[in-house]
Amino acid sequence: MSTDERKSRGTSRKTRPIRTTTPSKSGDRLFRCVAFGVRHVLDLMLSKTWTGTEKLRRDEGYIVVANHVTEIDPTSVAYPVYMTGTIPRFLAKESLFRVPVLGTVLSRTAQIPVFRGSMEAKKSLESARAVIDAGGAVLIYPEGTLTKDPDLWPMAGRTGAARLAMATGAPVIPIAHWGDQEFLAPKATRPRPFPRKHVHVLVGDPLDLSDLRGEDRTDHVSQQALAEATDRMMDALTSLVEQLRGEKAPDGRWDPRLKQRVPRTRTNEE
Repeated sequence: MSTDERKSRGTSRKTRPIRTTTPSKSGDRLFRCVAFGVRHVLDLMLSKTWTGTEKLRRDEGYIVVANHVTEIDPTSVAYPVYMTGTIPRFLAKESLFRVPVLGTVLSRTAQIPVFRGSMEAKKSLESARAVIDAGGAVLIYPEGTLTKDPDLWPMAGRTGAARLAMATGAPVIPIAHWGDQEFLAPKATRPRPFPRKHVHVLVGDPLDLSDLRGEDRTDHVSQQALAEATDRMMDALTSLVEQLRGEKAPDGRWDPRLKQRVPRTRTNEE
């Protein structure tokens, strides 16, 4: 294949529309097949402790917010959700849906692409709402990306998770994890399997955001309410990580743009 042909194929992949799907029996079967293999690999590589899984809902859809310290932590968060009987759906960068094979699996299992800065962004919210209304679990990282905090504490969050919570009225459950970053450090390309690492997952109490929501979910939500909801999410995650690490987090929150700690009222989108 010539250089021009390779460039043309790469450009085509980046510009072709991404097909979003709703949960289906065939997609769920595919997810379970993939999960079967992933679970066994994880159990081989990492020992684990789960605390608080009884707080995960079984009678209604919900939103999971989690801290993000390593590229493999989606599996750490999704594993206990899946084992309670709910297939997790992630809000993931739309670029992942363009990766050969991976993109097909993500689409067929009804994972949710995030179209940032696009008129298609509404599709992400609609897809997430459909999952929640069907009794599923939507997993989202309020930070939007791996934490930039030098000591891996949760950094300032974005308001996307808060927007989803406000629009759906769904319960929001924080899940924190610690230890998987020892297996694969942030931005690392090679894992460190020996000695065998241990990951601890801690499920927190559902967050009360009722005072921030309007009586009608279609009501306009102020930026102030979104910022406060985001702060509550990040506060809950920081508290859970403190318990896992056995130490107190520094005051404030890391702002990746300013590259310093800032008061908790500042979000990553201001």
